[in-house]
Formats: sequence, C-alpha cells, structure tokens
Amino acid sequence: MADTILIIDFGSQVTQLIARRLRETGVYTEILPCTTDPEKIAAAVPNGIILSGGPNSVALADTPRAPQIVFDLGVPILGICYGQQTMCAQLGGRVEPGTSREFGRAELQISEDSALFDGVWARHSQHNVWMSHGDHVAALPDGFRVIATSAGAPYAAVEDAARHYYGVQFHPEVVHTEGGADLLRQFALGICGCSGSWSMAAYRQRAIAAIRQQVGKSRVICGLSGGVDSSVAAVLIHEAIGDQLTCVFVDHGLLRAGEAEEVVALFGNHYNIPLVHVDASEMFLQRLAGISDPEQKRKIIGASFIEVFDAEAGKIADAKFLAQGTLYPDVIESISAAGGDAVTIKSHHNVGGLPDDMALDLVEPLRELFKDEVRVLGRELGLPETLVGRHPFPGPGLAIRIPGDITPEKLDILRAADAVYLDAIRQAGLYDEIWQAFAVLLPVKTVGVMGDARSYEYVCALRAVTSSDGMTADSYAFDHAFLSRVATRIVNEVKGVNRVVYDVTSKPPGTIEWE
Repeated sequence: MADTILIIDFGSQVTQLIARRLRETGVYTEILPCTTDPEKIAAAVPNGIILSGGPNSVALADTPRAPQIVFDLGVPILGICYGQQTMCAQLGGRVEPGTSREFGRAELQISEDSALFDGVWARHSQHNVWMSHGDHVAALPDGFRVIATSAGAPYAAVEDAARHYYGVQFHPEVVHTEGGADLLRQFALGICGCSGSWSMAAYRQRAIAAIRQQVGKSRVICGLSGGVDSSVAAVLIHEAIGDQLTCVFVDHGLLRAGEAEEVVALFGNHYNIPLVHVDASEMFLQRLAGISDPEQKRKIIGASFIEVFDAEAGKIADAKFLAQGTLYPDVIESISAAGGDAVTIKSHHNVGGLPDDMALDLVEPLRELFKDEVRVLGRELGLPETLVGRHPFPGPGLAIRIPGDITPEKLDILRAADAVYLDAIRQAGLYDEIWQAFAVLLPVKTVGVMGDARSYEYVCALRAVTSSDGMTADSYAFDHAFLSRVATRIVNEVKGVNRVVYDVTSKPPGTIEWE
C-alpha cells in the first residue's frame, strides 16, 4: 500500500491546505472528518496522522475529540491549533479559554531542537507564523515538553519525542507561516518515513484499476460538460473500460463561441468515445425567456438539464453507472466536522444534480484530487493544453454573465465580445497568469458616437482575476494600454457594444462571477 498521511478534520477553514502542502511533497493525503468510523481510519494503514484546526473550544465538554484509534495505532501525530489542544487534553493535559488571543502574524521563538524542526528551524531562531486561536494549552501531558513559544502561546510548539507526538498552535499550512510547508514536509518524510514518491502517473494506474474493479462489464454514462473536470474523467474512464463508456453532452445553448463544436470534435472524433450530443438550446432559451433573477435562472437550467440527461440516459441499454468529474473540494465541502460524512448527489456535480430515483451508481475517479491535480492528470493523459489549461466556466454558462433577461441576440453579442477579450489575452501571453477572465453584457445601453452617427448600444464589462483556489481573488492588474486596445477591438468588432468597462473588485467583497 502507498504511503498515506491521514488528516482528521475538526472543521478548519484551511484543512484542505494541509493536504495540498503534503501532496506537493509527493505524499498521498486523505481528509477524514473527526466522526469517521475508527475501523476506516485503521484500514487506511496511515504512516502518520495530522489533527486539523477547528472553530470549537476544547475547554467545552461537548466539542469534537480525536477518535481513540488515532492514539492506538502507534504512528506519529501532528496536532495543529485545535488539533494540538485536543491531543493534549485527551492525553492528560489541560486546555483553558484564552485571556489573551492571537490572530494573524506572530513571532515564534524556537527554544529546543526537535525532529520536527530538523532542517527547517534552528534552536534560538525566530520566525513569523500565522496564529488563529483564543484557547491555549495550560498544562502538558506527561512525556511532553515545550519546543517553541510565542507572546500569546507559551506552548506554541510541543513534543513527546518518544511517541513521535507533536503539537503546534500556529498554522504551518498557510503561506503566512515562514517555512510552514517545509515543516509539514519534515513531518511526513523525516518523521513518518514517507517516500515522497506519490505521482500522478501512479495515481492514473491506481484509478484505472479501481474503475475496472468497480464497473466490471457494465456500461457507464458520463455527463460531459466540455470543461476540464468532466473531460479528464471521461478520458480516464475510457482508458479503463473503452467502449463500455458513453458520454452524454447536453448543449444548453449557453456555451462560449465554438465550445460545442470543440467537445464533439475532441471526444467524438479524436478520442473516438461514444458520444450522444443533444442540442437542447431552444428548450433552454424558451424556459429562460423573461427570467432576470440569477437564482431562478440557475434552478431552471439545473432542472432542464436533469430532464434532458435523464431522458437520454434511459435510452442507453444496460447502463448501471454514472460517471462524474466530482473533485475533492466538492467532497470535503459536504463533510461536517460535527456530523460526519454527508456526501450526496448535489448540484455541484457535473450533471447539475440528479433525481433521487435514478438507479445508477456513481463512478467518480477524480474525487481524491484538487483542481490543479486534475490539470496534471489531464496532461498525463495527453489532453490538449487548450482544454487542460482552460479557465473555469460556470455550469449555467453565459446565463449568469448576462444580468437581466436572456435573448439570442444578447448571447451572440456576449460570445463575440468574450472571444475578442480572450483572444487579446492569449496574444499578450497573459492567459496562464490569470485564474479566470470573461466578458459580461450589462443590461445597460448608452449613447455613443460611431462614424459621425449616434449609437445606442450595450455596455460590456470585462473581468479578470488572480487566485489560487477561487475562494479569494484579486482583479488582474492589466496595464491601461492593454485595456484600451481590447476596448477598441470590442467596439469595432462586436456589433451591439459601444462602451467597455473593467471590473477591479476583489473577492471578497465581490464574487468572481457576475450575477
């Protein structure tokens, strides 16, 4: 069995970052809620366990605790923030509500040498770390000692070297902690003995074997959107089971310019994957006519997609499995630290949600991967960079980039403006620097002067952001000359637009998409 580090999640907002840092080190990492069945934890045969942070107080009696199996396995343990506190409390120490709290940057004083700090931090050195705690450890369990302190945390880092138990009050997983990624690497490689050999090539082979074992000789259908996630899932499954897979591509008429043709060409022609292409654009546009509320648009699109997909799936004989490009963040976001695994078929899946009576089992080969890892897998599978590196695109498509009612005329205008914008970004060599870029057609017309004549046409808004995960984002700092060139091109090349504006709002307070 491959090296594995388990993360026991207590509901921290940054638990996923722990997994990302370890996977970047070449160690396979899995997140499990703190309510996970102990047998499942033991069955994973982990090389080590990390206890995450969390929003609760260990000083209260009814808050989550680490399952006892964590301490019975005899493997190294690293407790982070809440994880440190509950580990200390469960092993005989004491945690008290804080009289002084630490939030944000803090100065860490390394007081002792430790295997945890080996090759990372030297004794008596000082480092900036990121804290987020009110409670604090007030007394250590037997066998523990202090190895680092801060102004607000006299037990900022502790260890029981004999049992290979370590606890830190700060968060090494966030970028604000200097050397935090190296600290996690040292725990995984130096203390837990992981080889750091986990790779996407190995994952590919393991996933293919798992798909074959799960599916057997049955038929599988895949809800194909043409985006990165569903495309990678489809190619991976096809590599595993060949013509047992049929992809169903529902064109809702809300895609960008040329995308439907690209999907058909790539999957139906290049990969020779059986593909059912359903052009349902007329039905979708009819149902969206006169609808302005963005949430109502989403509901109409989701319900209509389900209706069409379910009808097409019923035409495929002996289909027993549904394949989807569900990612690890989708899974984790459905897990409650207090309530355990709550994974269900929800609207975040590629097919936009499925009816309860749809008698298909799920095949989700990407559910252990993050978005950037899916891109790596796509490259490993030989998908073209034009697809693998494509910016995120919302399931409802252009419907949420047209505030107000949707008409075929508006869609045509927006497609043309968006194509010009993305073309300019690619020509400038900026596409890969930007997380997401797109045009929005505003429900506003303004007066302009074009060819000595009065015009009265739409305003187009441009949006481009940088981000690492989409949770927060900053507007991309184009130089003014670039924006001027793009605006000129759009006004000249796109009939129906006479004014262009650029959105500089960050997330928060705004969102990335307009709706």
